[in-house]
Amino acid sequence: MLVGVTQQTVAVLGLGRMGSAMARRLAGEGWQVLGWHRRGTPVEGIAVEPDLHEAVAKAGAVVLSLFDDAACTEVIDRIRPELAATTPVVNTSTTSPSAAATFADALGPRYVHAPVLGSVRAVMAGGLEVVVGGDQDTVEAVTPLLSALGHIVHVGHAGTAAALKLIANGTLAGALTTVREALRHADALDLDRALVLDVLQAGAIGGLVRAKRDRLDGTGAHRGADFTVAALAKDQALLAAMSPRPWPPAREIESALASAVLQPEDDIAALASMSASDVDVLTPLHAYIRGHATGDPSHFRDAFLPSAHIEGMRDGAFDSWTLDEYLRLFPGHPADDEASRSRRIDGVVVSGTVASATMTLRHGPDTFTDMFVLVDTGTGWRIANKVYHRHGVELGA
Repeated sequence: MLVGVTQQTVAVLGLGRMGSAMARRLAGEGWQVLGWHRRGTPVEGIAVEPDLHEAVAKAGAVVLSLFDDAACTEVIDRIRPELAATTPVVNTSTTSPSAAATFADALGPRYVHAPVLGSVRAVMAGGLEVVVGGDQDTVEAVTPLLSALGHIVHVGHAGTAAALKLIANGTLAGALTTVREALRHADALDLDRALVLDVLQAGAIGGLVRAKRDRLDGTGAHRGADFTVAALAKDQALLAAMSPRPWPPAREIESALASAVLQPEDDIAALASMSASDVDVLTPLHAYIRGHATGDPSHFRDAFLPSAHIEGMRDGAFDSWTLDEYLRLFPGHPADDEASRSRRIDGVVVSGTVASATMTLRHGPDTFTDMFVLVDTGTGWRIANKVYHRHGVELGA
């Protein structure tokens, strides 16, 4: 039986932005905190134990604050053989529901999945929302610990807590898109940015605008992030994989990172500050990807100018098609091996009203390198021409 965890030694495993903030918050609330991270280097304000097993051995409770499924799996596998049966493991990391369920199966009732909603600032104020899944007795045992970080919402199973965290972060991505569109309309109307933010802050998305206001003032100060684009991208990809419904923000963020429109260490406020060109130039590229995924020629008509040509090397011979000739290659339904195919936007360079882009497509044994010239027509970006190089032996488009 687990006893209540009170102000004893807590091992915080993972000292990134959130892990360090939680360790400092707990220490400030009177807990004895030992931190561990892979580098083992000193972290200001935190007693760091370089040896993972020593940190766990000295602790009455273990808190994980790690980046993803793989990092959590690695650390849990390392500590599991030596972990005392009465030591609760509280995982505040954002993971897939399947990974959370696996960790719960491996560690039994001592495992609590407790992803958190809120920023580094919220941690320091004790204002996180902690979405908790796990055994009721264990949740009660770790309540004093989690209450030092914020408000607890017990939702049942570990997998449920993980899924709800992804849903919450999905709404965050959607809200940032809404803010971006509002700011673009405001700029088009030549409205004062400060007044616009005043009004948005008073409205339905006021909490987000208030939290990110100093990053939405047009200066583009997105470094020193509270919540990085890379972390949000990971969460959106998990949400897209978890649900059968399409999730456009996952694709948009992935493409913006691949094209260097966003940088991984930018704060998520950068999503709300992307220019119209940054966002819209990706639209025809996404339509092109949908055309390959579905085999539906109408997506290619959305992507290309009617005058476009598609040219490249196939089996050592030079091919040149008009758009209509190219579209005859697509049967109107996905390829039989679509589940194993992949497409990735490698880079986009925008120069005023023209742009270039590169994409890699892997279709079975064939790999295509596609290069595009795009034009802003005034009513939207379209692909003017495409050239490609095909590696492989299987015929395909």
